[in-house]
Amino acid sequence: MFDDLFSLKDRIAVVTGGGRGIGKMIAGGFVARGAKVYITSRSEEECQATAQELGPNCISAPGDISSQEDIDQLVARIKDNEGQLDLLVNNAGAAWGAPFAEYPMHGWDKVMALNVRSPFFLIQAFHPLLCANATADCPSKVINVSSVDGLRISAHETYAYQASKAALNHLTRRLAARLIEDHIVVNCIAPGAFPTKINRAVRDRADELASHIPAKRVGRLEDIVGPAVFLASKAGNYVVGETLAVDGGLTYASYDAFNLAALEV
Repeated sequence: MFDDLFSLKDRIAVVTGGGRGIGKMIAGGFVARGAKVYITSRSEEECQATAQELGPNCISAPGDISSQEDIDQLVARIKDNEGQLDLLVNNAGAAWGAPFAEYPMHGWDKVMALNVRSPFFLIQAFHPLLCANATADCPSKVINVSSVDGLRISAHETYAYQASKAALNHLTRRLAARLIEDHIVVNCIAPGAFPTKINRAVRDRADELASHIPAKRVGRLEDIVGPAVFLASKAGNYVVGETLAVDGGLTYASYDAFNLAALEV
């Protein structure tokens, strides 16, 4: 009964922003559990390098998911090659920091477009393929990747980023309520401090920043892969519309967010 509880064997997945960072970690975890994973990123070089590293079950599919044309091309490729999609991970994102009085409209629009608009329209575009093989006992899965900055206030002046991640958390709940009737389960992961290229503060000052985290360390590969595989596999079939904080206790421990100005997540 439990032998295949965390298996992703023969599942077809798309991971956006899969060329590096958390997206790459999730893609690698899915491949290791038996999935065939298409990774997309604006950087063709990063996509190809990651696909080569992760092996033949990881396929490079570069593109800009903030563009409707590129979304349509990605969907067409999956439709032609696979005829179905079982797992969609909306991981690609952007951040923009600037003082309140100087915060630019173009920065706001870029962040909101990639972090909120793109996940919605990717899910919409992939909906027929997500439905194609989904059943009550074996639903398709959508995992949105948010941030702890959408769960609590960060001291950093990343206004659009924090607002976009809070919006994505709520969008996850709304989509989950609608799409469960199509046997599509939607959930969200909110990572904390992981040392990635986009999160240079954690990458470059991990030991220093770990003292601010209740678990006394920053996130590791297995810390993000485990929750992603859980939600993507049969083990997570009955979890619907949740946002799972993966942060070593940062969000819900009795810490003052404004005393964590050094911790950029």
